[in-house]
Amino acid sequence: MPIPSEGYPLAAAVSPRVQVTERTDSTNADVVAAITADADLWPHLSLLLTRDQRAGRGRLDRSWTAPPETALAVSVVVRVDALPVAARGWIPLIAGAAMTRAVAAQLRGTGHSAGLKWPNDVLLDGAKVSGILAEAVNAHPDIVVIGSGVNTTMTAVDLPVETATSFAAVGVDVDEDRLLADYLGALDEQLSALAAAGGDAAASGVHAEISTLCTTVGSDVRVALPDGSSLEGRAVRIDADGRLVVDVDGDETAVAAGDVVHVR
Repeated sequence: MPIPSEGYPLAAAVSPRVQVTERTDSTNADVVAAITADADLWPHLSLLLTRDQRAGRGRLDRSWTAPPETALAVSVVVRVDALPVAARGWIPLIAGAAMTRAVAAQLRGTGHSAGLKWPNDVLLDGAKVSGILAEAVNAHPDIVVIGSGVNTTMTAVDLPVETATSFAAVGVDVDEDRLLADYLGALDEQLSALAAAGGDAAASGVHAEISTLCTTVGSDVRVALPDGSSLEGRAVRIDADGRLVVDVDGDETAVAAGDVVHVR
């Protein structure tokens, strides 16, 4: 699917800068480098997007690749100087929730459903359709670049793993412009609410929003932890710090980082 000649007018109505590139190794790397060179050119909600990313990265330093023209890769700049440092751990979760809302809007009336797998994978009918990676810019600590990949027109045969899906694989035509506009709007709404509440996720409604969208809560899960260990139990809630609380035979453990699998 070629880049539309009319561009992305809905996204441009939300974002001050919508830049499209035909191909790149990594939209996140490109935006981080551009901000490092001249941050003033990349205001809040600026974005870079492509349908041909050759060396993308996901969470836990995984690679993220897709055949050209089958997925949308987009990196969004958020300026978080009004957000207390202690509350910035909510940014990746907010991004995942925002994309979940945007995907859900595309599915209305189709019989398909979207959900959030903690911390920020977006699921379509229980399979991953989008992933998120948020990176702070070292030279500008109050700027975060949020990268996301969305499987749009990828056919079932091109899906990288059995747990992945795409809009096309379930027979849904996606409006990329509307998807991006909805994502940017929800992202800005929740970040602004969190900042206005002084970083209090409960008072801002951010905690409730994420908890409502998160299908991990209430599911039996297996969590691979960064130290190589794992735990298996029932995810019972997201705590006040954004951690996933897992009940293992009556003992609760709060997980700050890990690879979650929904067991059933």
